[in-house]
Amino acid sequence: MGKPAGVACIQLLADFRCAVFNQPCRPGFCAGLKPAEEMCGANREQAMLRLAALEIATQP
Repeated sequence: MGKPAGVACIQLLADFRCAVFNQPCRPGFCAGLKPAEEMCGANREQAMLRLAALEIATQP
């Protein structure tokens, strides 16, 4: 959706839930994402570290 790496999604609520989860306007990329422990780790801190590494690894 053109969001820069490290910037929170505009649909992210204060409690870290998605505001458009299960809504027709939810982007296909998000709907197709299947989080797993390999990507998210065991807690939020691990997830943020792993997601940051993935963003760096997949930069153009």
